[in-house]
Amino acid sequence: MRLVQVLIPVGKRQPVLAVLDDEGIDYAVWGETGRKDFEALVQFPVPPIGVEPVLERLRKAGVSENTYTIVLAPETVVSTRIEALKQRYSGSRISREELTARAEDLAPETSTYIAFLVLSTVIATGGLLLDSAATIIGAMVVAPLMGPAISASVGTVLDNRKLASRGIKMQVGGLLLAIAIGALLGVLLKESILLPPGLDIREIPQVAERTSPNFLSLFLALGSGIAGAISIIRGSGSALVGVAIAIALVPPAATSGLGIAWGLSGVAIAAAVLVLVNLLAVNISALIMLWISGFRPEGTEAAGRARSSVISHTVFLALLIALLSVALGLVTYTSFQATLVEQEINGEMTAMFQEPEYAEMGLTLEGVTVDYMPADILLNKPAKISVLVGRRAGQEVPPDIARKANMRLTESTGKDIMIRVGFVEAQSFP
Repeated sequence: MRLVQVLIPVGKRQPVLAVLDDEGIDYAVWGETGRKDFEALVQFPVPPIGVEPVLERLRKAGVSENTYTIVLAPETVVSTRIEALKQRYSGSRISREELTARAEDLAPETSTYIAFLVLSTVIATGGLLLDSAATIIGAMVVAPLMGPAISASVGTVLDNRKLASRGIKMQVGGLLLAIAIGALLGVLLKESILLPPGLDIREIPQVAERTSPNFLSLFLALGSGIAGAISIIRGSGSALVGVAIAIALVPPAATSGLGIAWGLSGVAIAAAVLVLVNLLAVNISALIMLWISGFRPEGTEAAGRARSSVISHTVFLALLIALLSVALGLVTYTSFQATLVEQEINGEMTAMFQEPEYAEMGLTLEGVTVDYMPADILLNKPAKISVLVGRRAGQEVPPDIARKANMRLTESTGKDIMIRVGFVEAQSFP
């Protein structure tokens, strides 16, 4: 339920109270003596979805749009007319006025926003370099980027250009700042004693996880945008914490910065693509969800402008996502192919050393390491294979075993193969 307080302009008391009586709403009225333009303060309870239509009727009765109005969320309301109001205004969508207030809260003051963004990026960068999932989750919770994405969509739907513009600027500026901070920290830490000498960030699992975006990343971002919009529409702001963790905008931005610091353009670009995909998908899904939920600005002219803005923004975001989807498609396809090749190589090597020719020699396959990344497929580079073979003490090794393995793998996979075979001598008893 919501408790609404509205100042009644001089001469409008009877029309305003007539609207509330017609709506079947219990209300209380106090005389107003502090301001000459108003004669009374009226207070009444109404379900959340009913705030918007009731306020619209009051404005037609003479209450200005800019008149002092407060909408509160009381713990309990006892009234004989509540059940009838709940049936008339069924649903859990909040009002346009509440939506605007929540969106403004999600786009904090610039100093607060920058402070949280810097702290979350520092935490995320440290978590990436330490390969600490828990630390990275902490950075996701602190990160303030989800709020501006929602507020930009709210501003577009309600024709609030100031709110929309601020949300967009905060998103773009925030992500650029996060990448810059990640790069700066990477440069400072790269040659310090805090990191092992010659560290290759591509070998850190948490970094590698954010440098191979695929279509699953797009679906995750779309779902997160919808969840974020629903959490605002239904007034469940606490759900935004889970959404922020799911979408994770800051960690890939920090990864892109680390790629710049280490001079690895592939890491920087791949992580930046993931950031863009997440950002665009959140915006377009939240925008569509808010519009479908029925939020419109007050007035026919404003509603027309909002409709045009929603359509143009949706088309623009969809085109950008379509362009990025080409990259996502390539990564998805090449990742799938690389996995198939690795499975084929492991299967062929296992089968090869189970054949009588090698089994009778006492040769056993101890392990296979495949170095074949999606980028190698795009660049037409050979697959690098390392095979470790166990042999009995004193057992001679066929001199052409690497050549035979190479020919076998080339024929089965259809790929260029570079293979290295190593041997370990083993003893067993009895």
